[in-house]
Amino acid sequence: MAGLIPQAFIDDLLGRLDIVDVVGSRLSLRRSGDNYLARCPFHDEKTPSFSVTRSKQFYHCFGCGAHGSAIRFMMDYEHLDFPEAVEVLAASLGLDVPREQGAERQAESNRELFTVLEDCVQVYRRALRDYPAAVAYLKERGLSGEIARDFALGYAPEGWETLRDALGTDDQTSLFSAGMLIRNKQGGYYDRFRDRIMFPIRDTRGRAIGFGGRALGEATPKYLNSPESPVFHKRREVYGLYEARQANASRQPLVVVEGYMDVIALHQHGLPNAVATLGTAVTGDQLKRLFRETHELIFCFDGDAAGRRAAWRALESALPLLEDGREARFALIPEGEDPDALVRREGADAFRHRLAQSPPAAEFLLDELKQQTDASTIGGRARLGELARPLIAQLPEGLYAELLTDRLAQEIGGNRSNVRSALRQTADTRRAPRRAPDADSGKPPQRMTPLRLVIALLLNEPRLEPHLSLPDELMQSEAPGLPLLRSLLQYIRSIEGPTAGVLMHRLESHPELPVLVKLANWQPAVSLDRAQLEELFHDAVQSLQRDLYRRCSESLLALAEQRELTDAEKQKLNEVIKKSK
Repeated sequence: MAGLIPQAFIDDLLGRLDIVDVVGSRLSLRRSGDNYLARCPFHDEKTPSFSVTRSKQFYHCFGCGAHGSAIRFMMDYEHLDFPEAVEVLAASLGLDVPREQGAERQAESNRELFTVLEDCVQVYRRALRDYPAAVAYLKERGLSGEIARDFALGYAPEGWETLRDALGTDDQTSLFSAGMLIRNKQGGYYDRFRDRIMFPIRDTRGRAIGFGGRALGEATPKYLNSPESPVFHKRREVYGLYEARQANASRQPLVVVEGYMDVIALHQHGLPNAVATLGTAVTGDQLKRLFRETHELIFCFDGDAAGRRAAWRALESALPLLEDGREARFALIPEGEDPDALVRREGADAFRHRLAQSPPAAEFLLDELKQQTDASTIGGRARLGELARPLIAQLPEGLYAELLTDRLAQEIGGNRSNVRSALRQTADTRRAPRRAPDADSGKPPQRMTPLRLVIALLLNEPRLEPHLSLPDELMQSEAPGLPLLRSLLQYIRSIEGPTAGVLMHRLESHPELPVLVKLANWQPAVSLDRAQLEELFHDAVQSLQRDLYRRCSESLLALAEQRELTDAEKQKLNEVIKKSK
C-alpha cells in the first residue's frame, strides 16, 4: 500500500513535521549544540549515541547505525508498516491521508478480504467446539484451551461447502480472492481446507490474512497454507509475530522455528518470543521484518538432516543483514526431536538454557564448513578458506565482518592481512555494481575530499543544487564517485522545494545509503549562514572541478607512457593541465 499514497503528500507531511517533536514525545531528549541526544531505543547502551537533528529532520545512532526520517522512526519504534506510520503522523497534524486514483478501490477490496477472512476464523472456531475429535487432537498435543483461544485455533470440517453454507453465497467471490475457495471445472467453488486444524495467520495489526491447515487424517500435504492473495504474501509474513508483540516479547531475541505447533507450544510454556516461517525457507524479507523487532534472532530447527539444511539456508539469508549490533544464533536440537516435543519434555527453563548456549552465526558457519574439510591438512585448511570466502564476503562491512575474518585466519593458520585482503577482493567483486568507488564503504571518511564535501553539503542543504555547475565533459565522466553524485542530483531534482528531511527519506532505498548517511552527518566546524554556506559550496565545486581535470591529465599522461598521443589528445592534455591549476 505504500506506493498508493501520493509522493507529494508524503513530502508535504515530512515538511510539516518536526522530528524532534515526534521523537521527543517518545524518548527523553537533551539538547547538545544543534542536535538532540537520547539513549538509542533500538539497542542497549549506557551512553547516549542517538542523535536527532532538527535542521535535517533526520535521526542517526552512532552506536547501532539506525537512521532515518520521522516516518522510519515510527515504523521501527512503534512496529508499524509504512502506510500505518504515515497515517499516525498525518493524524497528529489533523490531516487525512489521500490515495491515488484506484487506490481507494484496492483498499476497499482489501477491507472486504480482511472481513471475510475474519468471518472464516469465527466459522472454524465454532466448528472446533462442535468437533470432539479435533479438540482431542489438540489436547493430545498438550495445548490448553487458553492457548487455543489466544491463537484463535479452529477446525475446517470435511464438507466441501462449509464456508458457503456458513457465510452465504454472496461471499464466494471474496472467499475465492482470499484463497479460501478453489474453482472447479464447472465454474463452481469448493472449500480449500477440509478436515484440518486451522491456524489463522495474522498481520502485525492482528488481522487474519491467511491460514495454515494441519490434516487430521491421511490427507496430503500434512500442512497446507493459503495461496498468495492481495493481502497475503507468505515469503514476507511471519507466524506468531503479532502474538509476540502482544506479549511485549518482540524486543527480546526472537526464536525462529519451523512449525505452527512449535510456536504455540513455546508460547504456552512461557516463551512468547517464538515465531515461524510459513512453510518456506527463511527469506530475506522475513528477516528484515524480524530485525526491525529485535537485534538478535535464534534459529531453532529440528535436529535432522532437513533441519540442518533449513538452518544453513537461514544462515545464508541472514549474512547480508548481520551489520554491527545484530546477531543470529543457531540452536539445533537433538535429532528426532522438535521444539514442540522438547519443551514439553524438558521444561521451559531447560529449553531457555539450550537457547542461551546456542552458537552464534560465526561459529555455526565455521563448524558446518569444517565438517566438509580436513582441517588437519594444508589442503583442507585452504579448502576451508575458499568455502568461507564467498559467505563472509556477504556480510556488511564493519567490526562483525572483521572479527569473523580474524577467526577464519586463526582456523586456517593464515596471515590475517592476507586473509582480509582476499576477502576484500571477493567482497569488492560482489558489491562492485552497487558501490561508489570514492566511498569508504562503511568506514568514516578519512578526509573530506572535494567530492565528499559537495555531496555532504547537498545532503545538508539540497537547495544548493542550482549552484552546482560542472562542465558536461566532467559531469558525465566515470571518475570515481561521480555516479553517486549524479544519482544524488536526480533525487534532489525529483523533489519540489527539496529539504534535507524529505531528501533523506527518499534516499532510504538508495543502494549507497550507508555512505550517504555518514556524509549527511557531517557538520561544518562553525555555524554558517546561507551566504557562507553558498560560498563554501562554490569553493568545493571549484576544487572538485580542478580535481577532475587533474585526474583527466593523469590519465592522458599515463597513456603517453604507452604510446604517442594524437594531436587531439595532446591539445586536450594541454587544456586540462591549465584547467587543473
